[in-house]
Amino acid sequence: MDMPEHDERRQGAADLQDIILERICFLQYQPGDQLREAGLAAEFGVSRTPVRDALSRISHLGLIESRNGVGTVVVKLSDRQIAQVYEMRLQLAPLIGAVSPADVLDSHIERAEIMLEEAKQLVGDFDERQYVVINHRLNQLITDLIGNAVLRSFWRQTYYQAASTWYKVAEKVGPEVAHALVEELADLVTALRRRDLTAVGHIQRIHIGYGYARIKTYLFN
Repeated sequence: MDMPEHDERRQGAADLQDIILERICFLQYQPGDQLREAGLAAEFGVSRTPVRDALSRISHLGLIESRNGVGTVVVKLSDRQIAQVYEMRLQLAPLIGAVSPADVLDSHIERAEIMLEEAKQLVGDFDERQYVVINHRLNQLITDLIGNAVLRSFWRQTYYQAASTWYKVAEKVGPEVAHALVEELADLVTALRRRDLTAVGHIQRIHIGYGYARIKTYLFN
């Protein structure tokens, strides 16, 4: 799968963490793949230290682990772990408008409107890569709308834990997920135009629930 473009010579553990996480959740790195510090350091033009720090942070998400005699490998979350992640996301979503709500800016509305038009194009001409990119940008927008720093951190963490599983569903389902994305973005645009973050949170909860139902249908059975 082709990925969104990055400036991949940025330095710092946080930047490397973001890039590696995207590769994992977008399935560029598959379960069982080795992540070699030396290779990543050479690719990003950094020492092994920020790479090691980035991998250490990612390991806390349960997406990679260190195995004796093998090194650092990408792991697959169990059905139970996936269920727990989605249960947490369902509980977090309503807090978006309830805990230290952020201000909705015109730029937020514009971003949502652009994504809605792009998603509509996918309905008639589905492109898996573009679906992945739009969905990722949608999560970035929701994250930007979360005013509470602790909630933002948990939201971001559970997104990355859920993303690779959800994109596997997208591969199996195809255009059906484009229709769902259009519905979600249309609801989101309406809520943002009203500056109603409480509605944004409830919309997220509803569509996370729909997504989890698809996961149980297509991956758990």
